[in-house]
Amino acid sequence: MAEAHQARIQAKVEDMVQTLERDHIRIMQGKMFSCSADCCGRPSDSMSQVHQCIEQCHSPLAKAQGLVTSELETFQDRLARCTMHCGDKAKDLLDSGAKEPAVRSLMDRCVGSCVDDHMNLIPSMTRRLGDNLDSIAQ
Repeated sequence: MAEAHQARIQAKVEDMVQTLERDHIRIMQGKMFSCSADCCGRPSDSMSQVHQCIEQCHSPLAKAQGLVTSELETFQDRLARCTMHCGDKAKDLLDSGAKEPAVRSLMDRCVGSCVDDHMNLIPSMTRRLGDNLDSIAQ
């Protein structure tokens, strides 16, 4: 993927991840640590009971992180498939006798279109992830 296109999509995804971390994950982390501290404050519980309690405290955050990771992997896979299609189109054009500047131009336009299309998916993905993270937190 052309560097400028890659930088654009990477900045947008990083902004989304930072927003999700700030607005959802960080809150879940605070609850997890508070819950874990409460587990440790139970003097009558056995070591095993305390560990089990702590694991239960960590479970929502682990689920949330898995959800975000899975969504980002799906997004990345879709973008990769789109750019691979661009590569196929460029190869077909080159094989048909087109000159390299024309092929590069096609590739740049095609990849730019992939990036634009996927950048337009980020707001709905952010909302969906936020809603899913909120439902895990409860």
